[in-house]
Amino acid sequence: MSARTGTTGMRGVFLPTLVKQCWGFMIGSALFGLSATPGLSDFWGANGANLLCFVGAWFFTGAGFIQLLLSGAVSVPVPYPPGRMVRAEWLTASSQSFGTILFNVSTTAALTAKSVSAQDEFMWAPDAGGSVAFLVSGAVAFIAYAHAKSRAVDLGDKDWWSTFINWIGCVAFGVSAVGAYILPDGTSYNGAMAQWGTFIGAICFFLASLVVLPAATRDARAARAAAR
Repeated sequence: MSARTGTTGMRGVFLPTLVKQCWGFMIGSALFGLSATPGLSDFWGANGANLLCFVGAWFFTGAGFIQLLLSGAVSVPVPYPPGRMVRAEWLTASSQSFGTILFNVSTTAALTAKSVSAQDEFMWAPDAGGSVAFLVSGAVAFIAYAHAKSRAVDLGDKDWWSTFINWIGCVAFGVSAVGAYILPDGTSYNGAMAQWGTFIGAICFFLASLVVLPAATRDARAARAAAR
């Protein structure tokens, strides 16, 4: 292998791509899903489930950062005041990336809570801040899709299904956040709602990336072949 080839290969490792974004969200979603899978969650225990969420959140953050890098310019010129407008593609990516960082904070807090005897059984669920950011991202994603495709709905388009499934996942995480709300007596509002919301949301995020992964992989292979 030549030095030039090796340098190109190293650059490729750090090059943000849709394939890497998909795998990051899929791996993170799988870990979140495993932590909240009915039956398995008892097997992991609180500490094991929180560790899965902690690691999964970092995969989410990495994927969210790639999505932000791939989203393009922040704004575009428009023929009306104020002269520029924030692009929906960038807004949905930035709000989702912000939400993943908030999940990093909350999963870290849940993981370290094991040192507090009163919270030995505390298990992570999507927090309100991260869930709101995801809901904003999921809603704006429909606007971004409509701008890119010149239509709001296309049941034959994998990108529309990815956007729709992602939105369901955002709603499920929001439901989970409501269920995980801590009442004055120290108990959660609805533990089952928190667990199932996390589980369903994780499945949706996994599927939203899986839907577009094959085409992204084919495009990446075609690009590499053309560059040779």
